Amino acid sequence: MISLKVKPKSVLFVCLGNICRSPTAHAVFESMLQEADLKNSVLVDSAGTGAYHEGNKPDARMMKAAKQRGVDLSFL
Repeated sequence: MISLKVKPKSVLFVCLGNICRSPTAHAVFESMLQEADLKNSVLVDSAGTGAYHEGNKPDARMMKAAKQRGVDLSFL
């Protein structure tokens, strides 16, 4: 019998520094996948076009605004 493995889809959210818009989009999309029971079928990541904030957590103001709207950025 032939086994066909389906590769998961990949989604990359990109913004300038990867500390506000792209990590927020990443977290929102992850929560949507979780709700739809598709978490294991899509690989999600975020990135910046510049290395200005490489290795930094999302911006504290963005984390606060996201949390107020029920979006958790702490896993990034």
